[in-house]
Amino acid sequence: MLNINEVGAQLSESATGNLEVKFGVYLPNITSNDGYQVIVRIIHKQDQFIPGVPPKNFLLTHQVGHPLDLWTTVVDLQANTDGVTHFGKSGTYYYRYQLKRNNKIVVDWFTDPFARASGPGELAAFTTIDRNPTFTWTDNGFSVPNLDDIILYELQVEEFADNFEAVIDKLDYLTALGINALELMPVTSVKQEFNWGYGPLHFFAPEERFGGELGLKKLVNACHKKGFAVILDSVYEHIDTSFAYERVYSKVQQENPMIGAFLEGGFGPEIDFNKEFARNYFQAVNEYWLTEYHVDGFRYDYVPGYYDGPTGNGYAQLVFQTYQKSLNIARFQHPSGYSKIIQIAEDLDHPQDIMRETYTCATWQNGLLDKAVDMAQKNYVDDSFVHLLDPLFIGYPNTKNMNGKDIPVAPLQYIETHDHSRFISYFGKEDNKFGDRSKFYMLQPFAIALYTCQGIPMLWQGQEFAENYIIPDDGPARISFRRSVHWKFFYDNEGQTLISLYRKLGNLRRTISALRSRKTFYYNNHSKPADGLIVYQRTANDESQLAIVFINFSPIEQRLWLPFPQKGSYREKLDDGSTQPQISVQEDEELHEIIIPSHYGRILVKD
Repeated sequence: MLNINEVGAQLSESATGNLEVKFGVYLPNITSNDGYQVIVRIIHKQDQFIPGVPPKNFLLTHQVGHPLDLWTTVVDLQANTDGVTHFGKSGTYYYRYQLKRNNKIVVDWFTDPFARASGPGELAAFTTIDRNPTFTWTDNGFSVPNLDDIILYELQVEEFADNFEAVIDKLDYLTALGINALELMPVTSVKQEFNWGYGPLHFFAPEERFGGELGLKKLVNACHKKGFAVILDSVYEHIDTSFAYERVYSKVQQENPMIGAFLEGGFGPEIDFNKEFARNYFQAVNEYWLTEYHVDGFRYDYVPGYYDGPTGNGYAQLVFQTYQKSLNIARFQHPSGYSKIIQIAEDLDHPQDIMRETYTCATWQNGLLDKAVDMAQKNYVDDSFVHLLDPLFIGYPNTKNMNGKDIPVAPLQYIETHDHSRFISYFGKEDNKFGDRSKFYMLQPFAIALYTCQGIPMLWQGQEFAENYIIPDDGPARISFRRSVHWKFFYDNEGQTLISLYRKLGNLRRTISALRSRKTFYYNNHSKPADGLIVYQRTANDESQLAIVFINFSPIEQRLWLPFPQKGSYREKLDDGSTQPQISVQEDEELHEIIIPSHYGRILVKD
């Protein structure tokens, strides 16, 4: 069985007080009996670019009889100091492995597939204990938000704020949007200077440029202090061609214990989850992030690539086992006895099925985004848009039975993600780089729909102030070109107007239970989609609260008569009653006329 405590670079003090590093790597079916040798090559960070200072080499020993063919060695750093280089001194060290057979190089270098930290490019890393103290967590009282209470914000660390520490500085900003969960695009290290992270290289190591191990722990701890959940975008279907098990086993004559085909037109060499080693590896990855970094769930990239049915060896087994692991972690515990771990599938092909058939509580699905884009390009509104705001109406399950308990599940709802050009670019004619931000007001009705729909609303970084770049459909410029968030947009008229609306909506969704419920009623007989006007009712799950949402997508003010379902007082919340007086309904189904401004809406809540 795979045991991450015997692999990677493990630091400790020797009996003489020196710093020791124990190295271990699994190389199934690569044995000393066949003449193989494994060498670890180590260099101090401060010596890396000094001419004439090569890395120091240490031979690993094959643990004969180990079921996974473990290779290990222990290096005493102080015992190998030379008085000339920085070797043996405190600080960060980079290392890599080399594979020989009968003293001939087979693989010049490969990185550690179990590295807990990384250096630039393909280097693994470790830092001496005095420079890398034990992190003290202060999140014991944190509990993951209930699924229906989540408002999610997707971000790419570098583009959003450069590094983990800078993200912490913007948590108050996100709180004002109603956000209480972050979905971080891949944070594990990649070999390029900038990359979205979908070519994984080190599955256990946070990206050094973002702030590494300590930076990520500080971010998660700070998020938990504010009540935020943290979800990692996890890429398990494929790997970069420089990943250790691809690089090594493409050179030797043994079966690869993890990698399957490399399909042309795909994303890279594919993980074969029919292989036990592959299954154990990624289960160990998930458990490591849950326990070592206190993350609260995973967004699984490209699930169709490794979903082989509800009882298969791939995706279904991984999320099932991860769910079982989470049952013993306090922050996931719900009073009803189930786990609140957030496991999100990116299954755009069959999103309803993946939620119904696996231990998945949420899924990416492009239904609302695709519809919104089509409406923006063709300038129309129809009933099907409102139906997409009601996942139950279009076939999504309300609950999923997990370990004998019916647990809430819900799809993500969004109009922007990292995979698409910014939404504003679809209004009017595109140029070759940016959308027209002067049309920001056309985004407002869609924002109102997003914050008042069923499901889990998700924002993509900068959406709230009309970020406006366009991305290509494919090619390296899509994933390897940094598009930093234009924070200057926050301060201009377009940004300030739009973000003010997002903040209002975030506060309303957070404080009005009806807007987070599983109950929607579409007034299809009273709406006027041909005129750009729709209206629907949201009712709290326990029916203690009622809200009516009016949205006007048209460029002119609209008026609509509506039979209010219950007698009582209704107060307009979007503008806090400043332009729409309180409505007093004397009897059920009493008609009242509502005025809805152009490209805007009304949210009336029964007192």
